[in-house]
Order: sequence, then C-alpha cells, then structure tokens
Amino acid sequence: MDIRELDRRAMDVTARLVPLVTTEHWHRPTPCEGWQVHDLLAHILGQYHGFALAASGYPTSLKDFRPRPVRVENLVADYTAAADRVNTAFTEPGVLERQFHLPEIRDGGSFPATAAIGFHLVDEVVHAWDLAKSIGTTVDFDAEVEKVALAVAVRVPDDPASRGPGSAFAPGYRPDPELPVLDRIVALLGRRPDWSPAG
Repeated sequence: MDIRELDRRAMDVTARLVPLVTTEHWHRPTPCEGWQVHDLLAHILGQYHGFALAASGYPTSLKDFRPRPVRVENLVADYTAAADRVNTAFTEPGVLERQFHLPEIRDGGSFPATAAIGFHLVDEVVHAWDLAKSIGTTVDFDAEVEKVALAVAVRVPDDPASRGPGSAFAPGYRPDPELPVLDRIVALLGRRPDWSPAG
C-alpha cells in the first residue's frame, strides 16, 4: 500500500472530527500537556504547511512548521485548505524520489519521502486521537493505517534528549501488548489511553 494513501486515509479521520469542534471545546485541555484544543489545531495546521513545503524537496526551517492561526468560525475552511495543500504536495509527480527536509526531527536533516510521510502519518493518527478525546468523541482508523502507524511509533526515539517539554512527544509508556493497536500507538508516544478532559 502506498504510504500516501494511508496518510490520506488518516487525514480523512481528522477531517470528520474538525466540524464537530465548537466554541465550547476551544479552551478544553488536550492529552498534549499545556495545550488546549485551539493550540492542538494550530499545531496540526502548522504541520500541514511545513510538510507541504518539505515535499518540494527544498530546505525548510522551523518557522515553516510553526502553529498557524485558527479561529473557530473559520476552522472547517482553514482546515480543508491546509489538508488540500498537503495532499496535493504529497501526490505531485516524482515526490517519492525526493528528500524531505524536516528541521523538527532528529536535529533536522533530510529523510526519504516514504519515511517522512510515515512521520506525518503517525503524527496525524495521534493528534486525531488527541482531538477526539478532547471533544468527547471516539476515533477509528482502518487496520492498515494502524499497523503502519504502530511500526513508525515503535521507532520514535524515547530518551530525555528526544522527549519532554518542548519536544513533539512526552516520554512514552510501555503498553500492554494486549491493548488495542491505537491504544498502544498513543501510549508509545506519551499518552495514557484512558485520558479524559476531566483528568
């Protein structure tokens, strides 16, 4: 299966969540420590912007991945435009032969396109789960998406230099191998599967 198709299917799950976000949810906490729902959405849009630029093969900077402004009244339109941008970038002819420059990962550098889109996929899966938990709903991915996301998640470095404040993920938890795949993914990336806004 083409990693781009799996990534698109993961983004479709987020796209179904975004219209459910209301003003009531805007300042709710999320599983990302210190972030409220609006911070999480700003981060997602920033990642879309950065990855779309990285797909060109040209160097990017941390500024390209910074959170993008979001307002609840324009959220669906802004999300849709950002999602279309990254999907279009990932499906350009020749994109899989390029190197993606990702300054946020392992002190920067370039990564093969398939690996880079895999990073975007796991980020997408985890942040969709974050958003669903924060607004009080559930999220489901198909088995192929979860299988690949788990394979990426187990390879994400988990040490003091890579996790914690200022990093993409909190220190991970050792998940019970009997847990559902999605719970194992989020645990590996620093979330407690039973998290709720009420604590």
